Amino acid sequence: MHILVTNDDGPPGPASPYVHSLVRALQKAGHTVSVCLPDTQRSWIGKAHMIGRTVKPVYYRPPLTYDTEDDVTPQGTTHRLPSRGRDAVEEWVLVDGRRRLSGPNFGRNSTALFALSSGTLGAALEAAVCRQRAIALSYAHFKDRQNPKDPAVVQAATRHSVRVIEALAAQWPTDGSVDLYTVNVALLPGLESCRTIFTPMLQNYWGDGGTCFTEVEGSVGDEDEEEESIRGHERSGGSPTTNGTKTDVDNKNDENQGLIHRHFKWKPRFEDVYRSVEEAPPGNDGWAVKEGHTSVTPMKANFWQAASHLHGKELNLEIYKPVKEKPSSSLVTNESTVVLRPKDHFHALVAYEDAYVHPLIVSALQTLFPPESFTIVPKPADAVKDDAISLTKLLSNPKENILQITPYEAIDWDFVAAHPETCLVNSYMLRKALIRKHYLAATVDQWVAKRPESVLKDHVKRSEAFEVDYAEFLDDALVEAFDLRASLERNDALLSGTDSGAGENEGEGKGTAKGIEWWILKPGMSDRGQGIRLFCTMPQLQDIFDGWEAERPDSDDEGENGDEDEGDYIATSQLRHFVAQSYIDPPLLLPDDNRKFHIRTYVACVGGLDVYVYRQMLALFAGKPYVPPKHSQQRSSSSSSTDPHHETDAGDIDLEAHLTNTCLQRSVAENTVQPFWDLPLSSFPSSSASAKDAKTHIFDQICEITGEVFEAAARTMQMHFRPLGNAFEIFGLDFLVDAAGHVYLLEVNAFPDFRQTGDELKDIVAGLWREVLGRAVRGFFGGGNGGESDEQKGELVLVRRVDFGW
Repeated sequence: MHILVTNDDGPPGPASPYVHSLVRALQKAGHTVSVCLPDTQRSWIGKAHMIGRTVKPVYYRPPLTYDTEDDVTPQGTTHRLPSRGRDAVEEWVLVDGRRRLSGPNFGRNSTALFALSSGTLGAALEAAVCRQRAIALSYAHFKDRQNPKDPAVVQAATRHSVRVIEALAAQWPTDGSVDLYTVNVALLPGLESCRTIFTPMLQNYWGDGGTCFTEVEGSVGDEDEEEESIRGHERSGGSPTTNGTKTDVDNKNDENQGLIHRHFKWKPRFEDVYRSVEEAPPGNDGWAVKEGHTSVTPMKANFWQAASHLHGKELNLEIYKPVKEKPSSSLVTNESTVVLRPKDHFHALVAYEDAYVHPLIVSALQTLFPPESFTIVPKPADAVKDDAISLTKLLSNPKENILQITPYEAIDWDFVAAHPETCLVNSYMLRKALIRKHYLAATVDQWVAKRPESVLKDHVKRSEAFEVDYAEFLDDALVEAFDLRASLERNDALLSGTDSGAGENEGEGKGTAKGIEWWILKPGMSDRGQGIRLFCTMPQLQDIFDGWEAERPDSDDEGENGDEDEGDYIATSQLRHFVAQSYIDPPLLLPDDNRKFHIRTYVACVGGLDVYVYRQMLALFAGKPYVPPKHSQQRSSSSSSTDPHHETDAGDIDLEAHLTNTCLQRSVAENTVQPFWDLPLSSFPSSSASAKDAKTHIFDQICEITGEVFEAAARTMQMHFRPLGNAFEIFGLDFLVDAAGHVYLLEVNAFPDFRQTGDELKDIVAGLWREVLGRAVRGFFGGGNGGESDEQKGELVLVRRVDFGW
């Protein structure tokens, strides 16, 4: 690397004790170094140009070594003309007036008060506006704590500075987000073991009524006083004092003669700077230096700080490798070992409102992406539950990349539509075709009607959808439910011919009949198992609705909380859509475990439209051993129980033996939630056509059904399921397996309840979010850790890629 070194302190000497050692260290590290310095001390001139003057160089030949503590003996020689000899002679250019590395400055340039006046920083700014990468390097010394010219400390600072320079150069952003860095190294013992932190620059001011100048009488002292005598007050708490003292005559002159001759001595009040650091919150450049750390502040060549997402992160000093290659396009911190692409930086609004899931999402982002590649933005304090969060107000620039992971109601859909290239959300806007039971039934019916060979024909039980406002209209509501009515009529005929004694099947009790087809009733828009019932006759179905009707509160009793009433009557008081589905019997039961179970499968949809199945599935078990449903004599409506845990009379249906809904599961400890792949199942109890391992056979069917149902929704129900290129969503699909190993899709759930997995299996959910965010976020914004090869080794299985040709 070719490095141009400059400063504002001049050639090696008492006012510039550090530049020689830095140049030698850079040369020793294998870099080509050119040096161009002012011919004398030029501190506190900021970014000054000497207007109207011609810059004239002289040539300085430095010694091989430089003694920082020898302020008397001349070290090096100065020449009017460059060397013309055949032998190479090292010469530095001294000018009385091209910059890349500026420094090391003799003193700190942290906080705005120092930085705005710094010639060191001004030199770096000049290089930056000439389209050169520049670093302003300053050594902050503490005369009350450490000799600033101690060779051991200076050597340590030099070694550390070379590492910082190399690390920043190797990771310089190529997108123009950073023009220069200002680096402040604390000259204290052990500095190499301290942190190197990206920091903002502290905005500070001179004290009330204060300036850099003090009013004095006439001509006082030497205006060319060396800066070192001024810097001697740094950190000692003192400041230059005024040599002039007003007398009574002076005061009289002020009163009687108006303006009098005054001089203004340059004597900054350094205690204002240090007081501002003490009073400011931690994290800024002044604080970092005070604590003995090295501060690195990214800047633009307009005095504006850049790459604020890095603030508080550590610079990785191990990243540089002295090879001839183009600089990396990114910055890397110690929290990551991969390349950052600042152009891919995104903001992340993560407000999932679930204490179980939220930290897993944040952890997934931190694992997938270097900390400098994204910034988590807090949920607005004034956000209202169930109201959209305005991303326009949240972002300083609406064109910035933003990831929003929130409940559906909090998504700013107008913003999502207006920013398809920069805004990614965790839900599709339209997906009723899948998550509403009656819409799902219609989706499958329409798809199978046009594609009778579809896998959905045999893997989704036929559903009869109907609407009921009041129980008395149930019979009318079933007019077009042909299959359901025909089945109920057949069941009535079988039951009416059943002997009152033993049933036709051995072991069956009173009230059973061979060939009875059972149905399961599901409210179309309910969840958590609410309103689910089993029935096999029309009177039984009527009794269910009559029971709900009897439990409905009078309108006068509902009060202000009428829309939050509990109980299954909500299915009729607020919902009118129902589906009746043929009950799957007998279900697959495990050896030595007579409980019914269903399989919870997490499915990720990304963009428009890739469908993935998460291999790590769950088996959710019923609370009681499975008993085939049996018909009993009709009970009165008033005795109807809506509690699935209620101990029913003999012969009644105990729903807890049949329901495996998510809300009824307790924990792994109670053995109601188990990892699917850990199930003791290698073959099916009954004969199966598949020669595969039983669990593999089940998984393959689930993948095929999942891909088909999502494509069916996307192609036939576009008014109710519309994938978005800038969205992704995780669904929870429930499947049931019959005794022959045949898999049936039960339902599709949006925003599934992950807490059912429990703390024991939390890693399953954590892994899901890592893989989903890896595909969705990395695919949308770019960047991140890992690549496609890593994804292919993951647990997400691509089951369908739907190309709409848009």
